[in-house]
Amino acid sequence: MEELIEGASKLGIEFSARQVKQFELYYRELIEWNKRINLTAITDYSSVQTKHFLDSLTITLALPGEEMEEPGFDIIDIGTGAGFPGVPLKIVLPRPRLVLIEPTAKKTSFLHHLIRKLELEDVEVLNSRAEEAAHLLPYRERFSLVLSRAVALLPTLAELTLPFCRIGGRFVAQKKGEIGQEIGGAKRAIALLGGKLDHMKKIELSEFRDMRYLVVVDKISPTPSKYPRRSGLPRRRPIQEVNRHVA
Repeated sequence: MEELIEGASKLGIEFSARQVKQFELYYRELIEWNKRINLTAITDYSSVQTKHFLDSLTITLALPGEEMEEPGFDIIDIGTGAGFPGVPLKIVLPRPRLVLIEPTAKKTSFLHHLIRKLELEDVEVLNSRAEEAAHLLPYRERFSLVLSRAVALLPTLAELTLPFCRIGGRFVAQKKGEIGQEIGGAKRAIALLGGKLDHMKKIELSEFRDMRYLVVVDKISPTPSKYPRRSGLPRRRPIQEVNRHVA
């Protein structure tokens, strides 16, 4: 895990021996389960360290670690897939409660297995679509930090994530490439959903060759109860497009 250790040190993260072993075990389980179910196209040792593990840990640049360690700070990862970014973050910051939402049953089976193998505590795995879980009382507007690494436009991500975020909490999206135009087109949707763009953080690590950003959105008011809309609509008809159509 030399590449991960070196990259994490640039983020101000120093691993314990136990944490290094957890990441090693994570890699082995990921590769073994990937033979049976489609978890990731990235499988070589070096790339998993940087493109999965280190990339997940860049979330720490969006919030001070001390804030994440405060009592009552809880995290939800929407569409987590094989556990990214939530599980790597849990390994280095074990105190916050973590909820992993994943709609694919086979992937949630892997996540349950992984959490047991890594001996992580206070982690819940929920087999559900975000559009459905966000309307359930135990999850709606309950979380301090909402994460999503999913590939989708920001208006879609905002609709799928901000309903989970408590007022005063934050949603952080991991994005690649040029995002200026996408940010501009998402502001109306973010505001409608109770959010406000706080800042964008460019990730400047030599381990990444492409442009990567964290988009940080503060939750400042309640999300209207009709959001998110029924399954599939946030992707097929993002809020911005709906508003233009109505106009």
